[in-house]
Amino acid sequence: MRAQDIEPFFATLKAANPQPNTELEYTSVFELLTAVLLSAQATDVGVNKATRKLFPVANSPRKLLELGHDRLCEYIKTIGLYRSKAKHLMETCRILVERHGGEVPRTREELEALPGVGRKTANVVLNVAFGEPTMAVDTHIFRVGNRTGLAPGKNPLQVELALLRRVPADYLVDAHHWLILHGRYVCVARKPLCWKCQVARYCDFKPKTPPPA
Repeated sequence: MRAQDIEPFFATLKAANPQPNTELEYTSVFELLTAVLLSAQATDVGVNKATRKLFPVANSPRKLLELGHDRLCEYIKTIGLYRSKAKHLMETCRILVERHGGEVPRTREELEALPGVGRKTANVVLNVAFGEPTMAVDTHIFRVGNRTGLAPGKNPLQVELALLRRVPADYLVDAHHWLILHGRYVCVARKPLCWKCQVARYCDFKPKTPPPA
């Protein structure tokens, strides 16, 4: 993607969705952290179905610790890798209570020190909860960054750093939401819907098959 195409690319995405947000459901920073931790290799829809039952019962580190590992598993067993996620979540809650007064920390280092929280999860929390201009590169953003030519890279970190360099400052806080939604619903993995893409004119990708009649 040419440098001069980046601003209109994001301006178009912004015009279509001025206030993008995560599709995970949450009402507090801790609920957001929990939902993102549970969402690894799972869909937001599946996570939301589980947390709609979990959060009314346990929506804080202390309440989750009181709930216990086995009962937590019952609430999230429909989510992939739920046993390991439950273990990580319980350990995270223990650390939050013991070291952070039950609050979610606001630094990358402290977030990534929590079990089950990697760079992507930390970036989501920093961006969505605290408004920092981070770039959480999931499978959708990785695909869109490479396919469009916006931010090519061989791994998520390369794509993240390229996006931080190339995305204009005015769009950076919301950029990862626009890119995720674009990858989830338009620039899909197997057959991107180029014929309905609002930003196709700025994209490096050239479809090999014509649009459906």
